[in-house]
Amino acid sequence: MPRKEQGWVTFQTSEEERKILEDFCGQSQRTKTEILRELVRGLNQHSSPSNSQPTINTEEEDIYTQKPEREISIQKKPLKVSSRNILKGVVKRVVTGAVNSEVTLEIVHKVMLTSIITRVSVEELGLSEGKEAYAVIKSNDIVIASE
Repeated sequence: MPRKEQGWVTFQTSEEERKILEDFCGQSQRTKTEILRELVRGLNQHSSPSNSQPTINTEEEDIYTQKPEREISIQKKPLKVSSRNILKGVVKRVVTGAVNSEVTLEIVHKVMLTSIITRVSVEELGLSEGKEAYAVIKSNDIVIASE
C-alpha cells in the first residue's frame, strides 16, 4: 500500500525551515511528528467558517516574510527521568557568570547541594532564590573519600 494511502504526508522544506523545526523540537523536547500533528490539529480551531471565501493577500509584501497574527503555545510534557536520585529543594543562591552559573539548592534544613549549569539553563528554568527545583543525579560511580 502506498504511503499516501497509509496517511503519510511528505513535503519539501528549505534548510532554514528544517533548522527552525529541529531547534523547536530540541527546545520543546518533542518529535517533529508531534509538533506537526499539533500544528495541523490547531488549524481546525482557527479556520474560517466553511461558507466564507479565503482571504487573498493583496499587499505587495511576500506572505512568507509577514509576521504571524497569532502565537502558538506548546505545552511541554512532564518528563520521565531514568535517574533514581531526584532531590527536591529550594534555590538558596544563584551566582551568575558569563557562561555558567552556580546554583545552590537547600535539600533539607542546612543540607546544601551546589551545581554548575549554563547561564542559559538558569534563565530557561526561571531559577531564582526561593523557587523550588530538583537536583537530578545520574552517575555510575560515586566516590567517597576521607582524610
